[in-house]
Amino acid sequence: QVKLVESGGGSVQAGGSLRLSCEVSGDTLCMRDMSWYRQTAGLQEREFVSGIDVVHGTRYRDSVKGRFSISKDNAKNTVSLQMNSLKPEDTALYFCEIEMYTHSANSMCHGGEYWGHGTQVTVSS
Repeated sequence: QVKLVESGGGSVQAGGSLRLSCEVSGDTLCMRDMSWYRQTAGLQEREFVSGIDVVHGTRYRDSVKGRFSISKDNAKNTVSLQMNSLKPEDTALYFCEIEMYTHSANSMCHGGEYWGHGTQVTVSS
């Protein structure tokens, strides 16, 4: 089992910064990809914001490139998202997501994905 706990959300004015963190506990040796998604109020779908993995490195959606930066601390099993120059359109509930290695990729692992409960980011104009 894997547990994800997000922190760092809050309310800021446009142009401000926030740093989100996601602490992962449990079967951390099987983590393959760590990502952040967000969900805007009134919409059902979550949109990809940023991700990090060994093969592809870091990835960002176009609208946050140059403003957001993802990083991970393997020793602490955390993934962080530094968000600068925030805009009102960044307002959303932000979720941490972990994808695990499949059994075929690593015989010690069993695949699957896990989500945190989300942390709210509100940016006012």
